[in-house]
Amino acid sequence: MAFDKKLLEILACPICKSQLIFNKELNELVCKADKLAYAIKDDIPVMLENEARQLTLEELEQIK
Repeated sequence: MAFDKKLLEILACPICKSQLIFNKELNELVCKADKLAYAIKDDIPVMLENEARQLTLEELEQIK
């Protein structure tokens, strides 16, 4: 089973509540506003601030 993209319609960043972007290559949900990436483990997004990965400026520029 793969990540259900329909979840993107209802999921929001737990910090700022902005829309998330699915990064298929890294299997993460990205918040551009907070510059964070939330991992998806076993098809379940890990939406915890302390588990999020800080994005680099290069990574942010590559995200559509």
